[in-house]
Amino acid sequence: MLHSSAPAAHGGIHRPDKGTGIKVTFRDSKGADIKTVEANEGDDLLSVAHEYDVDLEGACEGSIACSTCHVILEPDVYDSLEEPGDDENDMLDLAFGLTDTSRLGCQIKLTKEMDGMVASLPSATRNMSFKKE
Repeated sequence: MLHSSAPAAHGGIHRPDKGTGIKVTFRDSKGADIKTVEANEGDDLLSVAHEYDVDLEGACEGSIACSTCHVILEPDVYDSLEEPGDDENDMLDLAFGLTDTSRLGCQIKLTKEMDGMVASLPSATRNMSFKKE
């Protein structure tokens, strides 16, 4: 069974009041900060990126059918997450620039413990011409 976590496809997420959300910094592949944003507990990283116009593709809209929302996490954040499932691992195998701390942004649900986390974007993505039916 595939799990979709794309609130963007169903009206989007809502931004928390300034200073009350979980802070997430997105970085480019060279380590430069792109944007620091605030999100709510339970939001997925892909939807947060889309809400704040961060260039994280998400071609399959969170249905775990591509690897275009691949992000690289800091080791402590990566270690705090549950192990990726088989579907996510299959898609990560297709990701460009895979690292030991790579995950799909659509599968990362934010928690308060992640406040201040950094998600780095790879230098490229591999879109296998995903076709949504």
